Amino acid sequence: MSTSTQILGSIPVDPLTGAISVPIYQTATFVQEAPGINKGYDYSRSGNPTRATLETILAQLESGTTGLAFASGLAAIDTVLKLLKSGDEILAVDDIYGGAYRLFTKVYEKFGIKVNYVDTTDLEQVARAFTAGTRLVWLESPTNPTLKVSDIKAIAQLAHSNGALLCVDNTFASPVVQKPLELGADIVMHSATKYLGGHSDLIAGALVTRDEELGAQLKFLQNAGGNILGPFDSWLIIRGLETLTLRIKQQCASALAIAQYLEQHDAIESVYYPGLESHPNYETACRQQKGFGGIISFRLKEDTQEAAGLFLKQTRLFHLAESLGGVKSLCCLPCEMTHKSVPREKCLETGVTDGFIRLSVGLEETEDLIADLEQALQGLNHTVAAVVEESLAAC
Repeated sequence: MSTSTQILGSIPVDPLTGAISVPIYQTATFVQEAPGINKGYDYSRSGNPTRATLETILAQLESGTTGLAFASGLAAIDTVLKLLKSGDEILAVDDIYGGAYRLFTKVYEKFGIKVNYVDTTDLEQVARAFTAGTRLVWLESPTNPTLKVSDIKAIAQLAHSNGALLCVDNTFASPVVQKPLELGADIVMHSATKYLGGHSDLIAGALVTRDEELGAQLKFLQNAGGNILGPFDSWLIIRGLETLTLRIKQQCASALAIAQYLEQHDAIESVYYPGLESHPNYETACRQQKGFGGIISFRLKEDTQEAAGLFLKQTRLFHLAESLGGVKSLCCLPCEMTHKSVPREKCLETGVTDGFIRLSVGLEETEDLIADLEQALQGLNHTVAAVVEESLAAC
């Protein structure tokens, strides 16, 4: 069965009214027949019919047993980390999302949880990085923002042989492109704000597990911590999922064409996109993904914040904003935006330099997006040339 058919088939018709759209149960509490006797719900923090429908759809979509929806992607990450205790260690991808890095280092390290960062595209480095205390491997593939792709199946085997869980942040790929649980991961995490919602109109997170017992542990932590997603936002994600496959297909196709265009442009130093044969992890991406995603990163030849800022101010269809995965194209400067909380030296180690730019490709026509980038790059060249000429004249 195709993913589109699976998604649409998993969204139920309301049995009470026949409504084709899932009802929004905008309620805090539920009337009980007698103390402790109810129709399956007692309080919306513990369970809500709209959220429960979304969680069931997410579990099916990621080939898991348990789905959980949270108030944000970071709330989902926070819940996974609560599986750990003082003295445990996390083995994490070095090119990590800035918000996850902040949570790991500024919150959980003070509770005695150590984090070891490693280039997860190098399996020998990963194998050497395990210690007796490693309990969780935290992986992004592709990573944010340099789009490194790691061998999920091999890392899952290493994690399990060392007594650790593997959690994969699947936000950039989406379940249309990649299903980490089928490759051996224990937990999949999503910032559902991005592709799952798809319209830049909500904040949400999601977890899906392979194992029912692990899912029950996370469900307990979700309820205990209260980091749940409200019914209206749950409904918005269900609505977004209805077009997920169509959106991802178009975004992947446009992103590949744009990456190919950028790769040959004389103002660009390097392009990061797993669908390019020049990408160092291209073969791994081909093996474990069904597409290459809608995110592209690149570095300008003039690798400065000033040049990057000039470029970003001149785009018209790519809007300068945080986030990604929506129907409108976005652009950002990671060193000053998504990765501002990561120390500069660590950013530079992973290739996130001052002139490093990230694009989120939306649903505008591909040729229009390329034309927008072309005019912005031409504007940048003209501005730089004018500055050089002015400096020479001053001398």
